[in-house]
Amino acid sequence: MPAPTRKTIIAEQHIEKAIQDMPFYVIDYIRAKKRASLSPRTLSGYLHDFKRFFDWLRQEGFTTAESNAEVPFTVLESLKKKDIEMFIEMLMEEKILKSEGVYVKRSRDSTTRFIQSLKSLFNYLTQESENDEGECYFYRNVMAKIKSPKNTESAATRSKRISANMLNGNERENFLDFVRHDYIKTLTPRQVAWFERDQLRDIAILSLLLGSGARVDETAGLLITDLDMVHGDIRALRKGNKLDTVSVTETAMIDVKNYLSERERLYKPDPKNLYLFLTKYRGKANPITVETIEKIVKKYTMAFTNGRQMSPHKMRHSFAKGFIDSGGSLIALRDQLGHNSIETTALYTNLSQEEQRAILRRMDSSTVNEEE
Repeated sequence: MPAPTRKTIIAEQHIEKAIQDMPFYVIDYIRAKKRASLSPRTLSGYLHDFKRFFDWLRQEGFTTAESNAEVPFTVLESLKKKDIEMFIEMLMEEKILKSEGVYVKRSRDSTTRFIQSLKSLFNYLTQESENDEGECYFYRNVMAKIKSPKNTESAATRSKRISANMLNGNERENFLDFVRHDYIKTLTPRQVAWFERDQLRDIAILSLLLGSGARVDETAGLLITDLDMVHGDIRALRKGNKLDTVSVTETAMIDVKNYLSERERLYKPDPKNLYLFLTKYRGKANPITVETIEKIVKKYTMAFTNGRQMSPHKMRHSFAKGFIDSGGSLIALRDQLGHNSIETTALYTNLSQEEQRAILRRMDSSTVNEEE
């Protein structure tokens, strides 16, 4: 089974520390969501939001509790819609320190996450919790009256934005060929040795991302035992800790095999270290981190595009676009990407439809020219 990534482990550690300063009913919520397999990274983010919310309740005088852990659930029960709206307005106006001396306003997505996290907590307290009498802690759910900010970006606009930073068509193959044969030409003699050691690993990672649509944390957590060389599949730990089988292109699996044949020689790992992708630090082989994969993708894409950096998530977009363009169905792509909703997957139809519209415009233009 794929192992947890470093980010997941850090999230789990944050959860254990953060709940010590939370009321008992929030601890109940966290335990319930753990049993429901909500990801540690999601719960860690929610706890960050809860802390800001309880801090605000105490600062604004909604409770006389001296600590967040002492805030009674009756405070949440008595909150009015206007109180929550005041909290949301505060979030939208709050200045966030981005770097030394530089402050920015909170993004719409960040504010939306606060609303979603509080909705999740209030839903649990009013529908799923249970006191000694078998009743919920309370039943008045003020968050049910709060709507998340609407996404004003149209599907076409979002498709255009995403398409502007993807590898399309032959670019995917050309990019991998560049890493195999031409990237070395951009390096200094001192950089060449490091590149030659990691080249097979880096190609395998990039090829796997482009040949499966796997998420970056799924890729970082892969073990050697998660590879099915016979059928060309990998076992990935999806969101919600769901174990899934992900198909991989033949080309990507060949690149993984090539790396695997040299993995022990290049990194000399402990025999008990079954992580597929490794890094070497102070002579010791360690599991690769999500951050390292992000740096790998950024480094090679910037060199390939002369400065236009990409992320592992853009690799995922690139795979999805190629899957649809090659005739794959939305249902098959949903399962391949591990989406919970077909609506999320439908984004890639919009990407392909834009190309279809361009073809129709060229057809119209051609017809007009013939008539003239």
